[in-house]
Amino acid sequence: MGLRERKKQETLRRISAEAIRLFVERGFDRVTIAEVAAAADVSVNTVYNYFPAKEDLVFPGGDALPDRLADVVRTRPVGESAAGAVLAYLREALRSRDREIGLAEGFGRVLAMMLATPALAARLTGLGEQMVRSLAVVLAEETGAAPDDPLPRLVASQIGWLHSLVYGEVGRRVLAGDRPDDIAESTVDLLDSVEWLLGDRIMSYAVRES
Repeated sequence: MGLRERKKQETLRRISAEAIRLFVERGFDRVTIAEVAAAADVSVNTVYNYFPAKEDLVFPGGDALPDRLADVVRTRPVGESAAGAVLAYLREALRSRDREIGLAEGFGRVLAMMLATPALAARLTGLGEQMVRSLAVVLAEETGAAPDDPLPRLVASQIGWLHSLVYGEVGRRVLAGDRPDDIAESTVDLLDSVEWLLGDRIMSYAVRES
């Protein structure tokens, strides 16, 4: 990464961090873009250049988020199924205490702010639906399913459910004040039960061939 790109990424992170700090302190709807710009020491136009909508300040990298599950499945190794790839991704995210899964310190306050803001709560719901649609397209392409075959969509919905289950479990326990290590360990155990529940039909669907 060149110097220009590094500076761009640093500015993006600073704007997002200052915005979330203000949103948590005062509430999403009570903070203006001008106040975010002042806190990050940039112009209002710079904020809009990086974040076209105010909600994007809470969801940095938003363009890539709807394809998260699809990308995990696209890049899975040979011999692994679609559901197996997502389970492996979630287990690794939990074991490594990945910030993206919500185990970062202070995330409980951020999550509470998001759930208390209708626009952000709706964005979360819509994001989950977009992930499922994007994944269904990949599964249909890989399996050569006919356009009217419901199976890719049904399997994508089940995978989307397990993804939402993990994030919901982490979020519930973060808000309850549980320790990140305890949350991660018990949620990994929960995934073992989920894998059993999904069964062979889904766990063996869309296995990557060489």
